[in-house]
Amino acid sequence: MNEFLQLMPAWGAGLGIGAVFFGGLWWTVRQGVASKLPAVWFLGSLIIRMGIAVAGFYLVSGHHFGRLLACLLGFIMARMAVNRFIRPPLEIRARAEPSEERSGHAA
Repeated sequence: MNEFLQLMPAWGAGLGIGAVFFGGLWWTVRQGVASKLPAVWFLGSLIIRMGIAVAGFYLVSGHHFGRLLACLLGFIMARMAVNRFIRPPLEIRARAEPSEERSGHAA
């Protein structure tokens, strides 16, 4: 139980790193699509987000594999949370998806 409590800060750090990484990706896509220079937005964001993630994992792990795994688990959980947060409501998704009747494709 004591070892589990020692891994909680690494897990929390992974949540934070993941929130910054995937939240930054979401923000970059929104800004880059409307920009006149989208390649600059996407490349710059990739370099910054990867630098933050790699440095964060390195600092949090402290050369301990267990902390690295806990941090990775938090990172993946943050990905799921950001995906759920940015997903449009179900009724908007239902209107946006074409039905099989209108698509003209045979089943």
